[in-house]
Amino acid sequence: MSGLNLDDFATLIERPDSGVRRDAEERRERIGPRPGSLGRLDELGEWLAAAQGAVPVKPVERARLLVFAGDHGVAGLGVSGGPARGAVELVRAALAGESSAAILARRLGAGLRVVDMSLDCDPAELPEDVTRHRVRRGSGRIDIEDALTAEEAEAAFRAGMAIADEEADSGTDLVVLGDLSVGGTTAAGTLIAALCGTDASVVTGRGGAGIDDLAWMRKCAAIRDALRRARPVLGDQLELLAASGGADLAAITGFLLQSAVRRTPVILDGVVSAACALVAQRVAFRAPDWWLAGQASGDPAQAKALDRMALNPLLDHGVTVGEGTGALLALPLVQAAAALAAELPERT
Repeated sequence: MSGLNLDDFATLIERPDSGVRRDAEERRERIGPRPGSLGRLDELGEWLAAAQGAVPVKPVERARLLVFAGDHGVAGLGVSGGPARGAVELVRAALAGESSAAILARRLGAGLRVVDMSLDCDPAELPEDVTRHRVRRGSGRIDIEDALTAEEAEAAFRAGMAIADEEADSGTDLVVLGDLSVGGTTAAGTLIAALCGTDASVVTGRGGAGIDDLAWMRKCAAIRDALRRARPVLGDQLELLAASGGADLAAITGFLLQSAVRRTPVILDGVVSAACALVAQRVAFRAPDWWLAGQASGDPAQAKALDRMALNPLLDHGVTVGEGTGALLALPLVQAAAALAAELPERT
């Protein structure tokens, strides 16, 4: 299908430095309070040390909230709480600093970057630095057609890789990953159901804005129909993203894999980032070692994907709004773990 060889990621991605992690564990034994008394903060500090290759761990000072945006044709079936082709309004709110994620990012000192991959609007409506990676205007209706052509899927995937390189080269030391879409959770549920070998009803959630029972049934039927198209291409992750994902999901998958290559740790947010992470895990089994699950959103598909990747969420507040909001809430925990691991004095 493509000139992009995904098998290279399995070779290029290494696990965080196990030797450094042992050094961090040994240092933890020499500092107070007693080992284990800080709970998961100890584990996070040791994970960060291994990811950074440094003991003591360095502070997390250049975190970035990175949000991939797109519209999905399946939203026209009435499967979402938001209107079809409505993601551009969510993007405008984020860029204006008025969304929940933008407000939290500002308060937490994290930079915000929004990337339009497939919004269904005139690109002239948004800044050029937001739209320069756009692959198409809206992704296809996955219950009856492919979300993307083969060429578009590769272009979106490569865009995600390029953005990972840009962030690593600019000094970003931790990425909080979010998404802004209408219909994206339907695509995510399809990917997770396909990769986990389960039925549509098991993975169909209520979405970020919440939907009533009738909309839930429409969403479940859309995932059921999309699954019929996804299962024959399970052996090729790019084909799977083209058939049942979308430009934003393909870009997120490429971003996650290249971030692991570049040794950039990532905090995942909700079901969309979890679905992309699950696809990425199929490409390179070591890649999840570079990711944290920021939160449990309550979406059944997200729970199934995180369980498959053995990622234990840091928080469980039922945040469904998306945009990276729930993952941002975990950022202070990661920063606290780094500070404690670095600054607590060794016992004399």
